[in-house]
Amino acid sequence: MLVRQVANVLDLLEFFADRGKPASLAEVSQHFGWPRSSTFNLLSTLSGRGFLFEPEGRGRFYPTPRWLSLAQAIVAAEPLPESLLRIARDLAERTGETVCVGAAAGTSVVFLEVIHSAARVRYAAEVGQRIPIHATASGHSIISQWPENQRAALLRKVEFERYGSGTPMSVEAVEDQIRAGLHRGWFRSASNYSIDLGGVSLPIVESDRVYALTVAGPLNRMEAVMPEIARQMHEAIGRQFGPDYLKTRIKGLTVPPRDTI
Repeated sequence: MLVRQVANVLDLLEFFADRGKPASLAEVSQHFGWPRSSTFNLLSTLSGRGFLFEPEGRGRFYPTPRWLSLAQAIVAAEPLPESLLRIARDLAERTGETVCVGAAAGTSVVFLEVIHSAARVRYAAEVGQRIPIHATASGHSIISQWPENQRAALLRKVEFERYGSGTPMSVEAVEDQIRAGLHRGWFRSASNYSIDLGGVSLPIVESDRVYALTVAGPLNRMEAVMPEIARQMHEAIGRQFGPDYLKTRIKGLTVPPRDTI
């Protein structure tokens, strides 16, 4: 059974995708052969809900980025693999710090799972929270596994803003931190986004999707123990996926001998 109103919205989206520029009520009506009154009602409803706008201010409509935001949120909210949840719980118990699992959503990382530290002073992240992908260890973990052209396209969209003393302020600085993380064998942040917050992150690829597994806490507690936390993360991932997982599945990542991680 075809629901005509739903079909019309989908047809309209495909129309704008093919056209690639704003269209007037008359142009939409003529293209589809819809009555002007029905076309007006559809465009007005979508405009009122924030899905269309008039970029030229002359009665010509175009979709807003809200479609993209919704699509990204839907994709980001898909159920997490149980294997990732097991690793996160394991690390939360062993490190005593907050553990987050994140995925890319546009120019952000969205947290899909957060296990809070029991410490009174801790990283108080929340599920659904977004952090800038270019400025964080979580983000660097994820985009380190992207093809070069995909990473370059994303970084061209970034608005560089100083969040803390460790914030990379250019495309080149982001790339330098990614290269350093791959060479080190783990990604780190130290006041990169949240001041006085430290984090250690590793990428995990499951079902062709890249996730960031991150342990984070107050920098004054984290900084000296980052190498030890990285070692624990390597071992936890190895217990779940096998000892060669990071070496064979994660592109470009150095897997140092245990005593040098």
